[in-house]
Amino acid sequence: MQAIQILTTGSADVLTLRDLPTPTPGEGEALIRIEASGVNFIDTYFREGRYPAQLPYTLGQEAAGIVVSVGPGVSTVKAGDRVAWCMVPGTYAQLAIAPADRLVPIPEGVNFQQAAAAILQGMTAHYLVHSAYPVQKGDEVLIHAGAGGTGLLLIQMAKALGARVFTTVSTEEKAELARDAGADEIILYTKEDFVERVKSLSAGKGLPVVYDSVGKSTFEGSLQCLRRRGVLVLFGGASGAVPPFDLIRLSTMGSLYVTRPTLKDYTATRAELEARAKDVFDGVLDGTLKLRLEHTYPLTDAARAHRDLESRKTTGKLLLIP
Repeated sequence: MQAIQILTTGSADVLTLRDLPTPTPGEGEALIRIEASGVNFIDTYFREGRYPAQLPYTLGQEAAGIVVSVGPGVSTVKAGDRVAWCMVPGTYAQLAIAPADRLVPIPEGVNFQQAAAAILQGMTAHYLVHSAYPVQKGDEVLIHAGAGGTGLLLIQMAKALGARVFTTVSTEEKAELARDAGADEIILYTKEDFVERVKSLSAGKGLPVVYDSVGKSTFEGSLQCLRRRGVLVLFGGASGAVPPFDLIRLSTMGSLYVTRPTLKDYTATRAELEARAKDVFDGVLDGTLKLRLEHTYPLTDAARAHRDLESRKTTGKLLLIP
């Protein structure tokens, strides 16, 4: 089978297409033929070496496909089942092994590309607005990078919960996408200071929460957007890692909270995984959650997908098709 691996860390140039032996599922595992694999910023963090990995390493943590075979002790899935999964490495490939208890069924009416596009970013958006900071009706919230895959889903979910949504984008084209997703106020951060605009929009009160996937370039401003006892939910670092930060500043800025959550801790149990996946897929099925699938690449073009993602040229979801 073919897979995209890194043999050393670095730029997108280090992504290497390799021929690997077909893996065999072990106890509690399944072998899946991948039909679509998601591309996410976390993949670039492993590629860069920001997150450690044992090399050689097969990138990718999100996919949808068909079960080929199962290992001993597996009764929850069988050959031929349509499944999706995430937070299991090794999905930039034609075939992958995953723990059977991390696989969720793809309902009829949801295709493989939709499933691969929704499973990680959809459940991320879900835990952010339902658990990391539970959005309440009437909340004013700021979502950075509102035209990205997770950003567009976050806007839709926050609006469904009754929030007034502010979002930052870089271009008029992206502004239109965020507006179509339901954002109430669009801030073009390339033309205006988002902190000043948020203060103006909130009548100087500040916000109860900022959802920040950008990191280094927005962190300080995000803190300044918060009201007393507000929450900064930092769930990514598209612009780089946040520098060391003196926690005493949280008290001087109004007893603020900062959390750096990850999806794995919000799908830690099988019940939580199933509940979040069901909510996301139900939204796709009934049309209340609209996916933007504009960017698909053959597996061999994984490096181009990474470059496009990091250059912020893309909107919505990026997928690799083996």
